[in-house]
Amino acid sequence: MIYTDTRDSTVRVDFKTAVVNGMNAATGGLYMPVELPKLTSCVLNKTSEPSFREVAYESIKPFVEGEIPERDLQEIIMDAYPFNAHVVPLDPQSYVLELFHGPTCAFKDFGARFMARVMSYFNRGEDQPLHILVATSGDTGSAVGSAFHNVPGLDVTILYPEGRISPLQEKQLSTFTGNVRALRVAGTFDDCQKLVKTAFTDADLRERFRLSSANSINISRLLPQSFYYTYASLVVRHRSPRDNKVDNPAIICVVPSGNFGNLTSGLMAQRMGAPIEGFVAATNSNRTIPDWIATGNYRARPSIATLSNAMDVGAPSNYERMSSMFTLDEIRLNMASYWLDDAGTIEAIRSCHRRTGYIIDPHGAVAWQAWDDIRRGAMSRLADGMAGSPYQPGLTPSLPSWAKRVIDREAIGLILETAHPAKFGDTVCNAVGREPPLPDRLEKVLRLPDCSQPMSASYHSFKDWLINNL
Repeated sequence: MIYTDTRDSTVRVDFKTAVVNGMNAATGGLYMPVELPKLTSCVLNKTSEPSFREVAYESIKPFVEGEIPERDLQEIIMDAYPFNAHVVPLDPQSYVLELFHGPTCAFKDFGARFMARVMSYFNRGEDQPLHILVATSGDTGSAVGSAFHNVPGLDVTILYPEGRISPLQEKQLSTFTGNVRALRVAGTFDDCQKLVKTAFTDADLRERFRLSSANSINISRLLPQSFYYTYASLVVRHRSPRDNKVDNPAIICVVPSGNFGNLTSGLMAQRMGAPIEGFVAATNSNRTIPDWIATGNYRARPSIATLSNAMDVGAPSNYERMSSMFTLDEIRLNMASYWLDDAGTIEAIRSCHRRTGYIIDPHGAVAWQAWDDIRRGAMSRLADGMAGSPYQPGLTPSLPSWAKRVIDREAIGLILETAHPAKFGDTVCNAVGREPPLPDRLEKVLRLPDCSQPMSASYHSFKDWLINNL
């Protein structure tokens, strides 16, 4: 497979180069495959429910062809995924895709563990370590830290916005030792991301160190997130006639979205043939993408702190990838968008629990409320010309091609639950009156000492720190 660059379509590199470099230092662009191969019929047309690892292996195989032998690739998949994605029925029109069954209880485990093993595979025989720089708005840092901890030849620096992630999230990513360390930055996630991106395009640093990324900037973290979209859509297609009495349902993936890497992975899975009818981009008050879809104007802005902090991104990196894959008109036909403020998020957690018994985290709650509003009249009103204001919480006034399937009750919502609710215990308790049970792997983290170091948002200070510490 050949990879190109979102800012220079003449670029041609192999998978290893795209993974090890993270992004194109010459242009600042992000790597993308020149084509998205179609999934094989043995994956798409199975009469029984698929195996997650089988879907993962068949999905990634064409992207690494000629660079990772099939036997080695199978070992990477088996080692990366001792856990699974869980498809849980919520009500007759909805399923939850639980993505928190990995070691750090967040969906980032799916991408980070595959990426760490691929990077380690490609780094064999190198004299110098590969230095991974990663900015996080919540769960990325802990997933990357866990995936890369004590992996030979790899060194990780995590940047996170001080005071803007949950206490448990901070504990998860600030307690690593050895080859993983965390910097708490006096600023926002966008400041952290800017520091990382600037470092990648700094020729002096590139001369001194071998640098790569572990955000969804890196294609090796983005591609494996497509696995669970394909897997879950096949499971829903298989179960729906029995569970919901809907044959051939229009499967709508409702995705809590911040940096939009997760949703971009879903778009890639859809293009590869996964039976997904469309998407809902569900965001908090950081509504850069919903505003773009509503108005046609993309305007990055400073991020706003919210209860769903992993989505607190004002300048989402993967806008570049989405706009390189699709025109705005194509996005509007494929994707609805929706945003919710903090008061609405609390009410969504409460409403989901009251009506279904399910305890959902603040990010999944935004997606739940988006789907619930869409199926309970918001899409019908939009189709009738009664669009709301894009500047008020709710559905963005842009009608997707699949709207009639929802109105005719032929659609099934697949709501992505991206983190365990226990990671946001105070917020969940405020909504439902009790904290969710804490998994053992999270409880152990609370007893570890904090090893994070302070960092200003100044690039000069960050660069000096890297030179003195890497």
